[in-house]
Amino acid sequence: MKIIKVGALWCPACLITNNELNKIKESYNIEVIEYDYDFDEEKVKELNIGTILPELIFIKDDKEVDRLIGEKRFKDIEGVIKKYEED
Repeated sequence: MKIIKVGALWCPACLITNNELNKIKESYNIEVIEYDYDFDEEKVKELNIGTILPELIFIKDDKEVDRLIGEKRFKDIEGVIKKYEED
């Protein structure tokens, strides 16, 4: 699984979520790909990102399986990961 995160430098919720994603990376073997809402305009359009940031897109087997929007904590992100973990 990997997570695509779209955030912005000016976004306080993105900073909080960044800290939580760092904890996720330490706890799970998950790649996190980051895009900036202001600088990666083509990718933002391609991923159909709205105006509430950050937006986390969960990818498994090269397909989007889930999305979280807004400030999220470790347990929120972990819940999605566990939902799609293989037994």
